[in-house]
Amino acid sequence: MAQLSDDCFAFGGPLMSLDAARGMLASRLVAVTEVERVALDDALDRVLAEDVVAGVSVPPHDNSAVDGYAVRFEDLSAERDTVLPIVARMAAGDRPVERDPAGTAVRIFTGAPMPAGYDTVMMQEDCGEREAPDGTRSVVIRPGIKRGANRRSAGEDVREGSVILRAGRRLRPQDVGLMAAVGLTGAAVRRPLRVAVVSTGNELEEPGRPLGPGAIYDANRFTLSALVRRMGGLVTDFGILRDNPAELRAALARAAEGHDLIVTTGGVSTGEEDHVKGAVESLGGLHFWRLAIKPGRPVALGQIRGKPFVGLPGNPVAAMVTFFCLARPLIQHLAGETVSEPTLFRVRADFDYRKKEGRREFVRVCLAPGADGELVATKFARDGAGVLSSMVESDGLVVLSEDMTRLERGGMVSYMPFSEVR
Repeated sequence: MAQLSDDCFAFGGPLMSLDAARGMLASRLVAVTEVERVALDDALDRVLAEDVVAGVSVPPHDNSAVDGYAVRFEDLSAERDTVLPIVARMAAGDRPVERDPAGTAVRIFTGAPMPAGYDTVMMQEDCGEREAPDGTRSVVIRPGIKRGANRRSAGEDVREGSVILRAGRRLRPQDVGLMAAVGLTGAAVRRPLRVAVVSTGNELEEPGRPLGPGAIYDANRFTLSALVRRMGGLVTDFGILRDNPAELRAALARAAEGHDLIVTTGGVSTGEEDHVKGAVESLGGLHFWRLAIKPGRPVALGQIRGKPFVGLPGNPVAAMVTFFCLARPLIQHLAGETVSEPTLFRVRADFDYRKKEGRREFVRVCLAPGADGELVATKFARDGAGVLSSMVESDGLVVLSEDMTRLERGGMVSYMPFSEVR
């Protein structure tokens, strides 16, 4: 297993742009998961560890794209109908016909290999057959067809020896299908990232239990666990850790055993009851990153006995936004996955907004067609970083760049649907 340097998360500046933070992760993190081989049936959503090279061409031979008649283009008249005797019949899976093709046609079906010497296929809907008194059959070809029409060339889809999938790709159904198309039965993939997820705080209670005075149900642990699982990680739920320094140290030490990453929410500020900071420092090292974003400026990164640690804010919206912005690419780096930037779409804003310069802000919005049919983003009514329902009722986030200070209704903005940060 690859190891991270002890100071990979060190940062001494007061405020860091999101681009700088991501650049630092890219330059300092390495994949920590081993390589294993799995059957294609088990490869979906796994991260490819090696480039995949095609051992065969797809298709392996020229074949017909339609049901019709294979002919030689040079035998066709450009001005009038051409009548050619039908000398053979070819279906998908048949061996290619080997005969002199001059002045003849072959009845052919979709996927059948092109017989040697024939270069064009006329669709059956565009021609007709004739039967002579002696039982022989001919096809009538109308003029106007192009040379090579309706013929698929060998290697048209994939060329033998070409790289069809790059290492670092999280495999989708079509990727698995493409590997099967070149005859592969398995793939070299990265072992799933093992992630310990922890919530901290005396005020937290497990869902389903009675709430005592001053208590709230723990939502962050379930949200973050679901986000990690959706990225292919294997989650161990370490439950709720109370604000007890000795218990925190013991639990975090256990989390470092057998896990590749520890993720916590809450308890990493400098308050008297925020003991996560001291526990992490006693077991490794901790650095605070103040990101120039809203919501979710403070994030803690460090190592616990050589395993990376991420401490996200306790407010649920801030926890999700910092996960999207920082934890997501961090997890991709550690898992050996190529980091993918979310695709942003340009939409029209149906709200006014003011913000500070130098800070990237994420505004919760719903998206719907306006009167002219163009998509319009409507801002969620409440802004609080603790309003988790806003993430449920919104469709995504409008991303306002660092240099913007004022948005006027009707202006064009960048929109990131939640589907882009899966």
